[in-house]
Amino acid sequence: MRTALLLIAMSILGYCKDETVSGHGGAGATWVLHSIDGTPFAARATLGFPEEGTLAGEAPCNRYSGAQTLPYPWFRAEALITTKRACPDLEAETRYLRILEEMTLVEVAGDTLLLTNEAGREMVFRAGE
Repeated sequence: MRTALLLIAMSILGYCKDETVSGHGGAGATWVLHSIDGTPFAARATLGFPEEGTLAGEAPCNRYSGAQTLPYPWFRAEALITTKRACPDLEAETRYLRILEEMTLVEVAGDTLLLTNEAGREMVFRAGE
C-alpha cells in the first residue's frame, strides 16, 4: 500500500516523465542531418521524436518511422519502416538509415542533436535547418 501511494505521488509530481530522447529536449523539433562522421551530408534527411518511444523523419527519398524506447542518453532506432518511392538519392538514403541503426547514444544540446556509437561514428543534426 505504501509503495502504491509513493508511485501515485511521484506520478502526480512529474517524476514519471518520458525518459526517452523526446523527454530530454528532442521533442518538438525537426532535426536536419548536417554531417556523418565529420563529412557534410549532401542529401536532405530529417529525424523527429513525435511522441514518447517513437521516431520519424524523411530520408532522402522516403518517409520513415520506428521505435526509440531506451532511456536517455541511450539510443536505438528499432523496427524502422519506410515508404517505397524510388529516387536518384536512394544510395544516400540506404547509407543514412543503415548508419542511423548503428547509433547507440544521443545528446541534445540546444539546437544540436548528436548521435554516436562505440566505434566512434557520429551523426550531427541541427534543429530546423
